[in-house]
Amino acid sequence: MNQQVDFDAVVVGAGFSGLYMLHLLREAGYSAQLYDAAGDVGGTWYWNQYPGARCDVPAEFYNYTFSEEIHRDWKWSAVYPEQDEILSYIKYVTDKLDLRKDIQFNTRITDAKYDPEAHTWTVNVGGGRTVTSKYFIPAIGNVSVPHAPAIPGLDKFRGQTYHTSQWPHEPVDFKGKRVAVIGTGSSGVQAITAISKEAEHLTVFQRTPQYVMPVENPKVGEDDLERRRAEFPTLRKRVREHIVGMPCFDVRKPYSALEDTEDERNRHYEALWQEAKGFQMLYAYTDLTINDDANATIAEFVRGKIREIVKDPVKAENLMPTYLLGGKRPVVATNYYESYNRENVDLVNLKKTPIAECTENGLVTADGTEHELDIIVFASGFDAMIGPLAGTKIRGREGITLKEKWDDGRNLKTYLGVCHVGFPNMFTITGPHFPLTANALAVNEVIAEWVIDCIEHAEKQGLAEVEATPEGEEDWTAHVNEVGEQSIYARTDSWYTGANIEGKPRAFYGYTGDFQTYQDRFEKSKDYKALAVKPLQQVETT
Repeated sequence: MNQQVDFDAVVVGAGFSGLYMLHLLREAGYSAQLYDAAGDVGGTWYWNQYPGARCDVPAEFYNYTFSEEIHRDWKWSAVYPEQDEILSYIKYVTDKLDLRKDIQFNTRITDAKYDPEAHTWTVNVGGGRTVTSKYFIPAIGNVSVPHAPAIPGLDKFRGQTYHTSQWPHEPVDFKGKRVAVIGTGSSGVQAITAISKEAEHLTVFQRTPQYVMPVENPKVGEDDLERRRAEFPTLRKRVREHIVGMPCFDVRKPYSALEDTEDERNRHYEALWQEAKGFQMLYAYTDLTINDDANATIAEFVRGKIREIVKDPVKAENLMPTYLLGGKRPVVATNYYESYNRENVDLVNLKKTPIAECTENGLVTADGTEHELDIIVFASGFDAMIGPLAGTKIRGREGITLKEKWDDGRNLKTYLGVCHVGFPNMFTITGPHFPLTANALAVNEVIAEWVIDCIEHAEKQGLAEVEATPEGEEDWTAHVNEVGEQSIYARTDSWYTGANIEGKPRAFYGYTGDFQTYQDRFEKSKDYKALAVKPLQQVETT
């Protein structure tokens, strides 16, 4: 590269996507530096160390697929690994690839600015220091900005407060403590099942009940590890040919749920429930997530299981979801509903009795009840998808930020969720329009490989700039919205559409199409016709 820069590329975020991007850049011969606010690698698995945290995608498919050596040498201990094992895997890969020498930790990137004269990015790395690069690649995740409800008087609380996504790295002792968990999304459900076994008393504050599908977590034996090693040559192909990138889940009955009788359906659902393979429930029939009437059959089955499992009829009734199953992020857990049969667990329905205030001693609900507490755990989600990027002052060609470009979500447009009009030589990974229903690790590999291909194309063609065209943005965003409108997500309030944040514009912040269509779009885009370019020769003569 001819530009006088500190690095060819700056990457932000040391999670799975950022680390793979750094590896690809180095393998292609580019100088690159990665920055992360954390004290070590891991991304979401560094920050989310709350009790019960684990992956809901089987580890067989939740790992990198580019290196047979890494795949052969690493041994997963369980089908669904816990947070500490996933973090150990990420550290192992980082050290195996010798990536640490190009990573600077404890560095929060708060602003970056594009220089249209020099065609470079200037990135503020703290302490009054900046670095320059031709390419700027934020890979900071789409669920990295925690959201917590504004509770009057919370500052008066004499106990401890935690958010699941900002968990301390030293153990939190719940023994003998009165604990509240606010929120019952995926992290809340996992925390509840763990904390309920340890706390003296646990009060769950629930706004919206979840459909929670059972999952067992057997240990992985040596025979299974050998099978996985032997199957590595086809791993990437199998992952990328699956509708959501998780080949362990197959459609058990390849026809509509409405074609079976009620008794036949319920026997089928019961067998899958007892099988306890989590997301497999969603693949009982072909149309559970695209046909509302079919969806109603499995939704009613799960409500029936809640009535059957939860002994207290009042608790059971408050745990009943009424929306389309799968319309919110699917949740899987072990013995979640059984937790409410414990004598030390209570449930507060926030739609009936919302939190009014916090006192020195705990939380007071609208009916005047004071719940005395020692610890409050917020499992209240994130300002997802646009929050992380919009919260950073990334300024493009005209000096506008992404937040201003997107008008806080009212005018959200991207090209493939990766390129953006007015932001040359910038590629975002795991930001807005990232697939919501596919295996995130598989998606990250697809995007990072597309980005390095695009950079290689730009360098071979002698281009000073590449960015999305307005037509490219319009076409991709129209596709995202069209697919979204046809999905059950259009008819369900969730963080997928911004409904979890008061005042956040309703939009399709993520991509709800299948993994094959997503990859096909990326493959067809390799003609780069949706990218505006500026040849280096043109720059040098102006």
